[in-house]
Amino acid sequence: MQQRVIISQDIEHDLAQAIAETENDRVFVLTDDITQECCLPKVAVLFAKHNATTITIRHDDTNKTLATLADVWTALQRGGATRHSLLVNLGGGMVTDLGGFAAATFKRGINFINIPTTLLAMVDAAVGGKTGINFGGLKNEVGAFANARYVIVNTCFLDTLDTANLCSGYAEMLKHSLISNAQMWAEHVNFDILQPDLAELQRMVAASIAVKEHIVADDPHEHGIRKALNFGHTIGHALEEFSMQQPGGAVVSARLLPLARARTAPKNTLLHGYAVAFGLIGELYISARKAGFPTARLHQTARFIRENYGAMAFTCDDYPTLLNLMRHDKKNTSDTINFTLLHDIGDIRINQTATDEEIREALDFIREGY
Repeated sequence: MQQRVIISQDIEHDLAQAIAETENDRVFVLTDDITQECCLPKVAVLFAKHNATTITIRHDDTNKTLATLADVWTALQRGGATRHSLLVNLGGGMVTDLGGFAAATFKRGINFINIPTTLLAMVDAAVGGKTGINFGGLKNEVGAFANARYVIVNTCFLDTLDTANLCSGYAEMLKHSLISNAQMWAEHVNFDILQPDLAELQRMVAASIAVKEHIVADDPHEHGIRKALNFGHTIGHALEEFSMQQPGGAVVSARLLPLARARTAPKNTLLHGYAVAFGLIGELYISARKAGFPTARLHQTARFIRENYGAMAFTCDDYPTLLNLMRHDKKNTSDTINFTLLHDIGDIRINQTATDEEIREALDFIREGY
């Protein structure tokens, strides 16, 4: 089933139309506790007209678990959901990932609509049909491909976000430009994400979503070119998982410390987009080393990330742990760590490998080289 992405100018009108065009005998709304407070009021009147049942889970990625998934299944069951019911996922990437997986598996699959409320969810998590939960200490270890009937993107929700979460989502937009074209990349590295023009950002969001939609349409189940969307994520996911394991959390430069640990992040972990930003630097370094990526563009991208995201503190003593986390990445074959690399902006090389020594050099570069 194809999903339809709506770049919305009127959230109530577009959501009402999407619900009307999607089979439903009952409507359920999944939120987290922050989304319920900050975002649900923008569409509460419409949901009241449908007598919708609200299911609220705790925010942050540490709750994207089997236990939370079971809570959602239980709430659907107790609410009388049938195979003809509709689940609307209103929230960030954790809500759309977990809610999509709940919908894909309850009664062997019910319809769902995603309304992403964070920049990260708008340009990444809510679009493309990937759903899932964390398991065994690894991100998105269990899940399924399942398309929402509609993804409704309206930047009216971004006024509820702090700067950190804007930066987190923007890292995925920067990734999209790197795998797409130099004009978009130049626009992204010259945009003031710390004091953004939200009207301009909405235009950029639509262009970024179009990059992902085009790739997903060509390869919905990640057998080929869709792997380009993993650029920056082999190292990035390892850094994110590493931060979850640290008793004191992942330390970034003092100037940006409040940004990296926003209110919607677990207390001691790095926001996903910050980890991806650092991962982009490492994988651009490997791209320059192995695939000929231009060093001037490497350094310009790295400079933008350092100025806006700071630096994550880890040492060479942590490299064995990080390498082990990379070996658990879903893209790997056997013990070989798989990367997407770039010869240049938009010139993609999937199914690439790097030696442990090359990865250590990339980690050195993240820590010290830009």
